[in-house]
Amino acid sequence: MSNLLEEVYAIPGGEGVALCIQCGTCSASCPGADRGLSPRQIIGMVRADMREEILSGDSLWLCASCYLCTVRCPRDIRPTDLMHALECLAVRDGVSSKRTRTPLMYRTFINSVINNGRVHEAGLVTRFYMRTNPLAALKMLRLGLALLSHGRMPLRARKINGRRAVRTILDKARALAGTQ
Repeated sequence: MSNLLEEVYAIPGGEGVALCIQCGTCSASCPGADRGLSPRQIIGMVRADMREEILSGDSLWLCASCYLCTVRCPRDIRPTDLMHALECLAVRDGVSSKRTRTPLMYRTFINSVINNGRVHEAGLVTRFYMRTNPLAALKMLRLGLALLSHGRMPLRARKINGRRAVRTILDKARALAGTQ
């Protein structure tokens, strides 16, 4: 297998890693930098081929996708896109942190879309909490009942007519990302 830097270069936008001057603007802009590795540190670790440390950590999954790092970067590097690309590599390699549930949320979301052509919120939340911490769902019960009473979260999944087309799109995206 090639090294991490070569894999990142092969991802659209990944070649920006070589342009990084390690100024720290991305990290100063990042709302999640204080909870884990900063974008600047992750870029440095990609350059140092620290694959296991990056992919098995929490930091990439903490990216809020706010794009502040991308907007403020003086070299037009896209750290947010890099985080998502690294997430794809982690999923493809079957590596993830045991402390984050984000990959499970992603899979639950995608399965809901594959089955219904759109997300079914009640089913998504139920499946996610049943797989992670069913008692945590009790904290969300009040909100769920309010959404339900206002017709904002139907109990039955509404399936769209183009489910097969949506599934084809998602299968193509998985193939492109190498996460089949």
